[in-house]
Amino acid sequence: MKTVLQPVADKPTFNKSTKKSLWLEAWKKLKKQRPAMIGLGIVVVFILMGILAPVLTSQPYDGFNPQKTLISPNANHWFGTDDQGRDIYTRIIYGARISLWIGFFSVIGSIIVGSLLGLIAGYYGKWLDTIISRFFDIMLAFPSILLAIAIVAILGPSLFNALVAIAIINIPTYGRLIRSRVLSVKEEEYIAAAKITGMSDRRLLFQHVLPNSITPIIVQGTLGIATAILEAAALGFLGLGAQPGEPEWGKMLADSRQFITSAPWTLLFPGSAIMLIVLGFNMFGDGLRDALDPKMK
Repeated sequence: MKTVLQPVADKPTFNKSTKKSLWLEAWKKLKKQRPAMIGLGIVVVFILMGILAPVLTSQPYDGFNPQKTLISPNANHWFGTDDQGRDIYTRIIYGARISLWIGFFSVIGSIIVGSLLGLIAGYYGKWLDTIISRFFDIMLAFPSILLAIAIVAILGPSLFNALVAIAIINIPTYGRLIRSRVLSVKEEEYIAAAKITGMSDRRLLFQHVLPNSITPIIVQGTLGIATAILEAAALGFLGLGAQPGEPEWGKMLADSRQFITSAPWTLLFPGSAIMLIVLGFNMFGDGLRDALDPKMK
């Protein structure tokens, strides 16, 4: 009688309750970090601003009124008006939608493409790893903002093309991160056991390797949103992102730079909005890293 030996994987069994308890433990650690919770609060405020923009404002963000140009902050216009008589408070609120939209979706795109390339490079290795790694090195050899400017110049100035450019320039960041994790995870005994049982590479990658490599991506993605918002503001400032009339904070800064002495509020509030949302994501991302990384004290 032929005896079939079944390898025993050393990977612990993670059911739904176990995963829930791990995330609950991370949340408990996160709540103990005051800077992280302050950052989360800032992020939530800006998200609510974007969602509830029509409720929080009573004026159109693109309304032109030559009789109300460059009015300083008052009871009717909390943040004053710009050189075209548009209410800055309204444009700041609607601008939160644009910045968060670019931040979230550019990072999601970068993570999807970068993770796929990183998985292939780290798992299969050999010539595939060489080609993909050299591709990452070539992209990282260029300053990110210059590469984004070149991509938008080819595609044409627009918010969507700015989003695409920001997603492309950040692919190597997530690809290299996933690749390094895969190189470590694929040497684990439970991966070898899964291979012996005849599990397909596709199933192995997406059911075992990727889930065990995703934690640093979550942290990097949170921090990456702040970077994407800054890059979108830079492109908008240069006229390569948001176009005239769109309430994007970088574009608002560009349109108001000539009034830095005569009407400083036109730059103060958009600049403060950029600073606060980037600060919020950075503080939350740092706290999230400490909560999810068991090596961090």
